[in-house]
Amino acid sequence: MSRDYPFPDSTSGSSRLDRLDPRAKWVVTFAFVLTVTSFGKYEISRLTPLVLYPVVIGAVYGVSLKALFRKTLFALPFVLLVGLFNPLFDRQILVQTEWFSLSGGWISFFSITLRSLLAVTSAVLLVMTSPFEKLCLGLEKMKVPRVLVTQLLFLHRYLFLLKSEAGRMVRAHQLRSRGNRPKIALSSAVSMIGLLLLRTLDRATRIHRAMLVRGFDGEVRLLSSLRFSWLKDGLFTLSWISYFLLVRFQNLPDRLFGWMVGQ
Repeated sequence: MSRDYPFPDSTSGSSRLDRLDPRAKWVVTFAFVLTVTSFGKYEISRLTPLVLYPVVIGAVYGVSLKALFRKTLFALPFVLLVGLFNPLFDRQILVQTEWFSLSGGWISFFSITLRSLLAVTSAVLLVMTSPFEKLCLGLEKMKVPRVLVTQLLFLHRYLFLLKSEAGRMVRAHQLRSRGNRPKIALSSAVSMIGLLLLRTLDRATRIHRAMLVRGFDGEVRLLSSLRFSWLKDGLFTLSWISYFLLVRFQNLPDRLFGWMVGQ
């Protein structure tokens, strides 16, 4: 029996890349993140050629830089927190000029920030340029446990319902306050969160019972299966992985621009 996820697509692009097998996108994204994280903590210039991947993918899909930056910005505080204390512990001077000097801590901080932002950007692009249900289907075809795939699928589906329920509660609070207290007090926020949790549990129970009545057995039935094309999906995968390997094992900035500094 053929199968497909019964949820609407999360993207509406018409690019040829929209027809790529999600398994190819997953493999390329994993390869990109692995390549980014494999560089040393003092390597910054060698990371710059990897910026080509998110730039090309974003341009082909027509992703707005503003939307991409806004979504990536949520991870920025966590990224900065990872390397925030590096300048305090690693004070060895590695770059010395007439005007300034840089310690190893600051270089590693910039390197960690750049690597983390590149990894987060690739993950955000994967979600923004691919229907989430197809990504889940790709994970299932890659032998990821079905329980995990189903949980991810329904988490994505009902997260919007939870958001709308929270929005209704906030609007109800504003109407009852008659505009006199636009900000929600801490005591009110705590009670609203508790009420939201109770409503969520009640709704989840009703949804689960309805699904059981309709014969749900833990497996999401699909309407169509994926087909991996070696000419299209394979070429996309091999091309990008070859580029990542080239960037990883060859110092491209030094080879391309080393003549400017006499190297």
